[in-house]
Amino acid sequence: MKKRLNYKDIARETVILTVAVAIIAAAVYFFLVPSHTSVSSISGLGIVLSNFVPLPLSAITMFLNVVLLIIGFFTCGREFGVKTVYTSVMLPLFLGFFELVFPDFGSMTDSQELDVLCYILVVSIGLSILFNRNASSGGLDIVAKIMNKYLHIELGRAMSLSGMCVALSAALAYDKKTVVLSILGTYFNGIILDHFIFDNNKKRRVCIITRKEEELRRFIVEDLHSGATIYEATGAYNFDKHNEIITIVDKSEYQKLMNFINKEDPRAFVTVYNVSDMRYQPKVWNKDGFQ
Repeated sequence: MKKRLNYKDIARETVILTVAVAIIAAAVYFFLVPSHTSVSSISGLGIVLSNFVPLPLSAITMFLNVVLLIIGFFTCGREFGVKTVYTSVMLPLFLGFFELVFPDFGSMTDSQELDVLCYILVVSIGLSILFNRNASSGGLDIVAKIMNKYLHIELGRAMSLSGMCVALSAALAYDKKTVVLSILGTYFNGIILDHFIFDNNKKRRVCIITRKEEELRRFIVEDLHSGATIYEATGAYNFDKHNEIITIVDKSEYQKLMNFINKEDPRAFVTVYNVSDMRYQPKVWNKDGFQ
């Protein structure tokens, strides 16, 4: 039986992707272009090539994206490919729009260093949104995604590694200071990107001993639609036996869980650990429970 398309979800996803691409395009045009650096992006390579090729930045970016897009479509899956097709088309369109509305735009900060810093901060927001939606802006993001998928390298580090080649290309067109800024910018861009992605995907392992064990178990399974594991624990002082419930939740689920515990059993014993990585087979929740 064919799964019906949910047009509401598609529209919502499209809006999110469009906003993310607009953020990235703004970072490129208003900060990266005036800085004349080549920081961890195909747009950065396009800026270098625009010194040698008589084409606008938007056209160069489109050509480079198409080449890498074909590779990404066959290596990272259909969903990633379709979303990246959309974002890869929208990025040069946004750049072209900015070129029309703000021709000959100069630096907003009058400082090459500040331009690079602002670019890193702004573009990392857009990229983290795309990566968390299983998409990318094309170009080097595709290379980073391939490295993440097949070499299991963190996305930020993969962006830094692939971006170093582009950063070094700045030596073909600009002075030593610009090359150094490009390399440093690429490195810090990877660090900040990892921070945004990790913080957004951060999960917590919560261990609870409570008198309201059954109520808590039902809340986790039926309200949070999450799983849990129950262990028997023995107290070291008087050897009382208790059941310890362990569950892993994201940030929003964690807040709901703690609110429930504070309301139902304020004296519950709770320990919390940050979880940096997980490997598991996802389960689908429906009215009959997990499948």
